[in-house]
Amino acid sequence: MTAQTFEWRNKSVLVTGGTGSFGRKFIEALLKRQPRKVVIFSRDELKQHEMRQQFSDEGDSVVRYFIGDVRDGERLRRAFDGIDVVVHAAALKQVPACEYNPLEAIKTNIDGARHIVDAAIDAKVERVMALSTDKAVSPVNLYGATKLVAEKLFVQANAYAGGHGPIFSCVRYGNVVGSRGSVVPLFRQQRDTGTVTLTDERMTRFWITLDQGVDFVLTCTQEMAGGEVFVPKIPSMRMVDLARVLAPGCKVAVTGIRPGEKLHEVLVSEDEARSARDVEGKYVIEPLHPWWTNPRWSHGTRPADGFRYASDNNPEWLTDDQLRDMIGEPK
Repeated sequence: MTAQTFEWRNKSVLVTGGTGSFGRKFIEALLKRQPRKVVIFSRDELKQHEMRQQFSDEGDSVVRYFIGDVRDGERLRRAFDGIDVVVHAAALKQVPACEYNPLEAIKTNIDGARHIVDAAIDAKVERVMALSTDKAVSPVNLYGATKLVAEKLFVQANAYAGGHGPIFSCVRYGNVVGSRGSVVPLFRQQRDTGTVTLTDERMTRFWITLDQGVDFVLTCTQEMAGGEVFVPKIPSMRMVDLARVLAPGCKVAVTGIRPGEKLHEVLVSEDEARSARDVEGKYVIEPLHPWWTNPRWSHGTRPADGFRYASDNNPEWLTDDQLRDMIGEPK
């Protein structure tokens, strides 16, 4: 099956980390595309119970809930039975928690990725799309380092599949508005005290909404040839501007950059840009491996020498009104 003929209709889809912020929004969008079955794979029975109130698994519902952990390869193999498409969103992603619990981060983010690859090949699924992060580019914290390794595992998994098994790709994007751990609810809480905390006034970040992230994953999963890392063109913002919009008139207390934190994030490094193509609102980083001979993205243009897609040199910046619209603040 080629990327051009792929449709979600009548597919059996498994979503790891399906009870998270992304998973909930993704399932909502996916069900509109009439899949044959949707399996929500996660380790938290309470979150699955709460999610059942929105997406029932009774009667003629196509939704199924599967308790399991990506650390458990045998459980994944059971869950992958009869699955066509896997969207891998499960991860430990809180930077301080990963720094303090490095082995736990490795077990989930790296060993879990390996288990996904093995189970997908054994079950002969059609395609696997894994979610990554800008922190995987030149990582300075353990979370980013584990996601970098996971990206490498998924890209190279195409060689393990041998050209006749699943195809594997990744999407990589920046901070998500409304996701768990987002700075937005923290600023909203702090503004009641009259003071918001900021680690550095120079800091910038890429910003994307949950809806935009879901749409990007859906589209790239349809278009993937296997081996690409997909990067959306998304706006940047200065964290000091976010604080000003969310907490106007409040004092800003600068606390200093935390361990594992960058001033600016990068979505496409200068080295990666040499194998990237600029295609219709996104960058597609093609794999530098002998098995990659697919002309899928040959119509895209190569970035200029020295190109680097970073949150501080981004040509697109959010205005105050765009920020308010994105985070749901009144104008």
